[in-house]
Amino acid sequence: MDITTPALLFPAISLLLLAYTNRFLTLAQVIRQLASDEGGDMALARAQIPGLKRRISLIRSMQTFAVISFLLCALAMLAIFLVHSTLGHWLFGLSIITLAVSLVLSLVEVVISTQALSVVVTDLERRIGKHG
Repeated sequence: MDITTPALLFPAISLLLLAYTNRFLTLAQVIRQLASDEGGDMALARAQIPGLKRRISLIRSMQTFAVISFLLCALAMLAIFLVHSTLGHWLFGLSIITLAVSLVLSLVEVVISTQALSVVVTDLERRIGKHG
């Protein structure tokens, strides 16, 4: 393995961090809207709070593991550059593992997000049923 192998992960991890940041910003917007909607359905908001808290925690963990992966990848490149290929291999392997953990956490967050949407759709169906 040469220095270009870990370098291939750099753009992928950067894009992943950007996607995670977008998820965080969208979640923050949803939370702010729920908090400012004084006349809204408090039962619906109450039903969403546990999922929102869990998603905040997951996104923080996703970002943490992605940053650690990025750092390990950079260190692997440095080790390979300094002709410590065994250390570089190990660091690159750890980088891939932490990236995989980040991706699994991302999947869990997506599942929770879709469950939250199901709660909103159910509430919408209930409200339409009342008025329709």
